[in-house]
Amino acid sequence: MTDQATVLARETTVQMLWRRFRSPAAWSETVDLFAILTAASLPWSTSLTAIFNAAFLVCMVPFLDIRAFQQSLTRPICAAPIALFVLALVGTLWSDAAWGARLYAVGPTVKLLVLPVLLYHFERSPRGHWIFVAFLVSCALLSVMSWLVAFYPSLSLRPYDPLERGIFVKNYIDQSQEFTLCAVALAYPVMMLLREKRYWLAVLLMALPLSFLVNMTFVVVSRTALVTVPIMLAVFALLHLRWRSVAMISAAMIVFAVLAWQASPQLRKTADTFSRDYRLYMQENVPTSMGERLEYWRHAVQFFVQAPLVGHGTGSTQGLFERAAKERSWVPGVRVFPNPHNQTLHVAIQWGAIGIGVLYAIWIFHFQLFSGEGFARWVGLLVVVQNVFTSLFNSHLFDFHEGWMYVLGVGVAGGMVIRRRQAEANVGQAGS
Repeated sequence: MTDQATVLARETTVQMLWRRFRSPAAWSETVDLFAILTAASLPWSTSLTAIFNAAFLVCMVPFLDIRAFQQSLTRPICAAPIALFVLALVGTLWSDAAWGARLYAVGPTVKLLVLPVLLYHFERSPRGHWIFVAFLVSCALLSVMSWLVAFYPSLSLRPYDPLERGIFVKNYIDQSQEFTLCAVALAYPVMMLLREKRYWLAVLLMALPLSFLVNMTFVVVSRTALVTVPIMLAVFALLHLRWRSVAMISAAMIVFAVLAWQASPQLRKTADTFSRDYRLYMQENVPTSMGERLEYWRHAVQFFVQAPLVGHGTGSTQGLFERAAKERSWVPGVRVFPNPHNQTLHVAIQWGAIGIGVLYAIWIFHFQLFSGEGFARWVGLLVVVQNVFTSLFNSHLFDFHEGWMYVLGVGVAGGMVIRRRQAEANVGQAGS
């Protein structure tokens, strides 16, 4: 009897696994799981992000509706990112860089091909909000770890650097991007709780964004975040608040900023670098961080003027800067860098006005996708706004960390928005 029961149990388990293997719903759940793991690992590990994303794509294959997927690719929100990848690939044909450099430069655009896949999947999956939760929880844990590293630097996985205070992994720019996005994104649910008069829940939830802001105030913050946080908060205020509320919150933010400025030497030091770096570069030709950016931008404009329509080709940026560094106009000590620290100029150098048009089409189409009310729309809009403004100072759409924040944020939020629109349309048709 025992042997028969064991055989029966084994057959039942095998049958159950076989049913799940043949079940589209089970595969969809697995895809969601890997998407959640991708978002959760992004603040911590580049390798895990790549592995989980690859698993996400593989699990999409068995029950992919090819016809529906092909139809979804024709939408501008999907076609524009694909067009930038195609342009990068075709741009290798007129570049004078070595073929290794050309193909390497195509790499940062490959992640954009995942965006249409995410839009397609989360248009059908009801679990998109779990990706946001996973990213938020992961960033909250990273915030705790940041405080620990600030007091115990030996815990960091990075070599000690006073400029990277409180950084456990990656760097202070990536960490500031994550904390900024989470802090401002939570303003929407806090506002909704207040409108519903659920004050205790609103206060409890408000503690989370405040913890991110306090960490950036007293531990470490990037200058890019200092510039973009007020812009992102202004977008929220203009879209979701009445003028009286805007005035009250603005006053509260000014008080918070003044207190933070007085209490945090780290914040004052970071802010002071704006004027110091500019003065040292302009008056003494010292190659500061801001000075290097100004030098890159000045030469990038010249490169664009030389080939305004189609640019110099994929991967050409490094060689152009290396040649410019040998000229007398190059400020001594400025490093040669493979991109000009500006997304528009990075695209313009390689693919000219055509590339700029495609890049701006991506941002415009995705911005339009998130018009309206709802948390998913707010998160998606915030991701686009953050990427647009931080790309004034960096090539963030092509950077690994910030690029994946954009792809995941727009892909998941966009799919949720489309899913909700379809549900509302179905209800409207049923009602008529």
